[in-house]
Amino acid sequence: MDQKLEFAERLQAAMRSAGLEPRPAVLLNLFNSHYWGRSVTFQAVSRWLRGEAIPAQDKLITLAELLKIEPEVLRFGEVVRKSVRVRRQRWDEGVGYLERETFDAFLQLPAPQRKLIREVILTFAKVHQGGAAPRDASAGKTSSD
Repeated sequence: MDQKLEFAERLQAAMRSAGLEPRPAVLLNLFNSHYWGRSVTFQAVSRWLRGEAIPAQDKLITLAELLKIEPEVLRFGEVVRKSVRVRRQRWDEGVGYLERETFDAFLQLPAPQRKLIREVILTFAKVHQGGAAPRDASAGKTSSD
């Protein structure tokens, strides 16, 4: 499905959850009475609700505040929040002191050395998972090439 249409569905659902009828006139009055920037037009709000446009970030934040929903959920949906939560949990649970110390040292290396270390780690990971090692166009070249 189109991102704009998905946004429109989330916007309409958020309006209903807030006790509002998902109509352009309702959203227009609510939005313009709380937005500190230049007022939006009836056509702009209609396009948001029909899935023809997604508002700019500053307007999206205002909409989210008015509708009592997180801006990232309004913009991208609940799946994004869950995905971020799962990745963060995996990171927090799987990384101990030794790994954090290694990451800190890695981040202090110059970019060419970080690239080389990254390629080595990814190669080990691929071999461990039973896959082929990643191919890099720059692999095998020396600094004199």
